[in-house]
Amino acid sequence: MQTACQAVQHQRGRRQYNKLRNLLKDARHDCILFANEFQQYCYLPRERGESMEKWQTRSIYNAAVWYYHHCQDRMPIVMVTEDEEAIHQYGSETEGVFVISFKSYLDNFWPDLKAAHELCDSILQSRRERESESPESHGKEYAEHLPLEVLEAGIKSGRYIQGILNVNKHRAQIEAFVRLQGASSKDSDLVSDILIHGTKARNRSIHGDVVVVELLPKNEWKGRNTALCENDNEDKASGEAPSEPMPTGRVVGILQKNWRDYVVTFPSKEEVQSQGKNAQKILVTPWDYRIPKIRISTQQAEALQDFRVVVRIDSWESTSMYPNGHFVRVLGRIRDLEGEIATILVENSISVVPFSEAQMCEMPVNTPENPWKVSPEEEQERKDLRRTHLVFSIDPKGCEDVDDTLSVRTLNNGNLELGVHIADVTHFVAPNSYIDIEARTRATTYYLADRRYDMLPPILSADLCSLLGGLDRYAVSVVWELDKAYEIKKVWYGRTIIRSAYKLFYEAAQGLLDGNLSVVDDIPEFKDLDEKSRQDRLEELVWAIGKLTDIARHIRAKRDGCGALELEGVEVHVQLDEKKNIHDLIPKQPLEVHETVAECMILANHWVAKKIWESFPHQALLRQHPPPHQEFFSELRECAKAKGFSIDTRSNKTLADSLDNANDPNDPIVNRLLRSMATQAMSNARYFSTGSCAEEEFHHYGLALDKYTHFTSPIRRYSDIIVHRLLMAAISKDKRMEMKEKLFSNKDLEELCRHINNRNRAAQHSQKQSTELFQCMYFKDKDPETEERCISDGVIYSIRTNGVLLFIPRFGIKGAAYLKNKDGLVISCGPDSRSKWKPGSLQRFQNKITSTTIGGESVTFHLFDHVTVRICVQASRCHSDTIRLEIISNKPYMTPDTELFHQNPLLLKSELVKEVTRSMEEAQLAQEIKVNIIQEEYQEYCQTKGRSLYMLLEEIKDLALLDVSNSYGI
Repeated sequence: MQTACQAVQHQRGRRQYNKLRNLLKDARHDCILFANEFQQYCYLPRERGESMEKWQTRSIYNAAVWYYHHCQDRMPIVMVTEDEEAIHQYGSETEGVFVISFKSYLDNFWPDLKAAHELCDSILQSRRERESESPESHGKEYAEHLPLEVLEAGIKSGRYIQGILNVNKHRAQIEAFVRLQGASSKDSDLVSDILIHGTKARNRSIHGDVVVVELLPKNEWKGRNTALCENDNEDKASGEAPSEPMPTGRVVGILQKNWRDYVVTFPSKEEVQSQGKNAQKILVTPWDYRIPKIRISTQQAEALQDFRVVVRIDSWESTSMYPNGHFVRVLGRIRDLEGEIATILVENSISVVPFSEAQMCEMPVNTPENPWKVSPEEEQERKDLRRTHLVFSIDPKGCEDVDDTLSVRTLNNGNLELGVHIADVTHFVAPNSYIDIEARTRATTYYLADRRYDMLPPILSADLCSLLGGLDRYAVSVVWELDKAYEIKKVWYGRTIIRSAYKLFYEAAQGLLDGNLSVVDDIPEFKDLDEKSRQDRLEELVWAIGKLTDIARHIRAKRDGCGALELEGVEVHVQLDEKKNIHDLIPKQPLEVHETVAECMILANHWVAKKIWESFPHQALLRQHPPPHQEFFSELRECAKAKGFSIDTRSNKTLADSLDNANDPNDPIVNRLLRSMATQAMSNARYFSTGSCAEEEFHHYGLALDKYTHFTSPIRRYSDIIVHRLLMAAISKDKRMEMKEKLFSNKDLEELCRHINNRNRAAQHSQKQSTELFQCMYFKDKDPETEERCISDGVIYSIRTNGVLLFIPRFGIKGAAYLKNKDGLVISCGPDSRSKWKPGSLQRFQNKITSTTIGGESVTFHLFDHVTVRICVQASRCHSDTIRLEIISNKPYMTPDTELFHQNPLLLKSELVKEVTRSMEEAQLAQEIKVNIIQEEYQEYCQTKGRSLYMLLEEIKDLALLDVSNSYGI
């Protein structure tokens, strides 16, 4: 029976299941597999509350009865089982169908009873031994997981705790943590994560699993390790300097497995050969340090050793140290750029397949032969702002997906009118259409260091939904009437038709705000005007930008008064030239006009959030940013204390004020690092359905707003599309009109929010990993001893027992620098401040660490000290390459542009990806023409004749690259 085979697979593991399948396939045994669960007359649905074993037994018996009647009651059927209850229940129910034990079967049907009894006794004895094995016995590596009913009852009673397992990337073999989830987080007295120490205590759970944990007695609790780890796979660091003991537990069950596709590397040729020429079971190493090695069956190990390969986990038996899996597909060669990018996408479960023909058939047409235009029906239903409002956009240079525009004007009563006009994506994307389902699946646009993958097709994202200058477009608008003190008197929401007058870039808008009218020459809309028209329109635009800025200052001041936070983040834009080659990376300079646009968008998001919540209090999509746990701020408080600052973290208001006051006039990097630490302590903002939590939990901690959502970027965020539909439904409800669309229920919306939150985390992780990939490419294959770029200034921002954590302002890199190496030698700095490795010891204090050699030489490193750092790349065949930092002097690194960096630490960040781009093109060109070309021969950008990285960017003009420290998303 199919049911019996599945029972073997689930209860005995894939190895026994494969043996059974092989027996069935062997023609000599004259057996067939009967799919009884899919046979109309054999199928039995599982009853409510019925255990899996009872249902399987009932299904097998029902199929046996059907088969007996199918054979016209001429052939007796024997069902063999060790379930005494089933034998008693079904044994005499149907004449001709015998339900008996294995021993009875041997007694009645085997002619040689002695041999039968010996076989039976042997089988039963081995089964008893297997069932009685303890976790400590020789046959088991792990304890059996508890049954689901026991786990659920234990969670309800408080005996067990539910949460998600998070393995420490830097100590994957030692440390994992369980973050409380669901009822556990509310009912438990625990205020911190639960430490799972060692792989045994994880009990076959892997990173990302939803697990059930049993707390150990307090005398067995352990502390986090405070040492840097030289080798991610070594346990030796576990004995070094643990912190204060924290709640510690062990996994007793898994509620939801995180088994997905994993990128792995096959062992080298020597390792494969060491396992024997005929070896079919191979241990492969996952790209992610947090995932254990996986055992797969293959005869292609030697052929695949130079490739990144995708595998999937199938099972993990309690008798094995490693899970079993199977081969899925090949991604690409190790260290090949496209292969590494594909690895990042797979590891984050990102699918980037092209839009299908069915999806594209739903798209509107806009061609020179058949241009798109506003329909008469829409002109009747929408408010037309084309002739009454000065609408304009302010975006980065080269931006094509313009999803927001602004307007401001003076009303007849002397009040001001402020408008935020957002692309009406929902007009083109119908609910549950093919393109809507695809956008919902993607949930967001994915930005990597050198490319992006759009949520919507280009006909929408770069054309009909992009609010380009001089073109009629559909919009959804929020318009406020403000008094002379900029206080809001009334607000209007609705669908509009707009025609943006100007497509400004940030630098031009800032120039007009500062009175620098020379930037007008860079604004295309002014080029063909006569002098008088030019002057009139310029005055109108300058007034509008100035008035918007005044309004934004007022709005920001009100949020600041409530505790709005300014956190650390860096954004860099990639510029392409006319030939679509990367021309430069331009760091986003801190301009006031950035704040102006941001405040207007925050205001629109806030008011839309209030509107949809008032109309649909139990099924509105909002964005929540919960207050962080106070213990997460401990490092921030200690670091600030080392510089004489006091950080009050009791509320967002006190934290914001403390950070504003924590300024070192001699070193602006200090405030940046403190804000970065505050960012790291934050919880991530997330989407939620208002029916799933109380109103007091709606608050957005970072923005200091009681209600907030995302409304202003529907081109690149699916959450905004949902919010647009909710807003349209709310407007219809106000007009007592029938709603055209059926809204998500609270349950369905909460499930959608979980999906969007998950995809947002994937987007952040992939962006960070691609940035790190480019950083490694920048420094790779360069001699760190002689290459000038490999020497830089670093700032110490954290002390560990065997080293320090450093921030490199020039490149935005954070990493560890060891003061004690693998040989036990410690760092020593002589009179010339140059470092050397010598025998000695380290002594860690709260805000400093001292290295003392046997000869009595001593050097102390303090928090926020500037040191000279050598940057190199630690290559890895199985994992991603990583940046490695080494302190070569305890003095700051001084160059002619050091002062420049103090003023603008982002300035030379553009050189990072520019140089990576140039190096990649050189390498590809050298491979194509089979000639070694030295780096100095290429001072300008070149386009290779073969397949280059940027052929994939032909349709992309604007890319974004976020700093790795910017993990906090508002």
